[in-house]
Amino acid sequence: MTEIFSEIDDELRREQVQRIWSRYSALIIAAIILVIAAVGGWRGYQYLQTQKAAEASSTFEAAAALADQNKHAEAEAAFTKLAETAPPGYRNLSRLRAAAEAAKHDVNAAVKLYDAIAADSGFSSAERDLARVRAAGLLVDTETYNNMLQRLEPTTAPEATFRHTARELLALSAWRNDDTTAARKWLDMISEDGQTPSSLRNRAEALQALLPPVAKS
Repeated sequence: MTEIFSEIDDELRREQVQRIWSRYSALIIAAIILVIAAVGGWRGYQYLQTQKAAEASSTFEAAAALADQNKHAEAEAAFTKLAETAPPGYRNLSRLRAAAEAAKHDVNAAVKLYDAIAADSGFSSAERDLARVRAAGLLVDTETYNNMLQRLEPTTAPEATFRHTARELLALSAWRNDDTTAARKWLDMISEDGQTPSSLRNRAEALQALLPPVAKS
């Protein structure tokens, strides 16, 4: 009897499968095709991305070689062109390198490039801060302290990646513009930050020595 009931159950299951297949076979086949196509598409996308990254790496190295040969205008052009077509990582790095190469022969152009990066949300906050600091470094000898403060103050926060350099530039700018109060403010901040690099701390101490003594009350 057990065998008979088992055969009946098997027959019922086969009939159910046949009914499901006859009703939904087209949908099942379509779903399988879609899954295969999706997997194939993803594999193809990964392959293309790998190829693009390899091409970008080779082009980036060629542009860097131009920079090493002091062909800065040519290097800038190469990095700028790469930034238009490269994957995101190389795109951002290429724009930063293009600005750095421009700084070798056209400071105003370099500042504009850095300012554009600083305003671009497609860059990380650290990359944008780096652009602000590099632009300010090019302008420290010519800009007013107020303009430098406007550029750099956001990058001096306690957790900012490039806060040490930003504070040094502001202290130097304040000193050059005869604002000893502001210069002392930034030099004190440099001194009180336990993570200030020793070389920068030494430069800050040297600048501190150039300031007039604080008037006694």
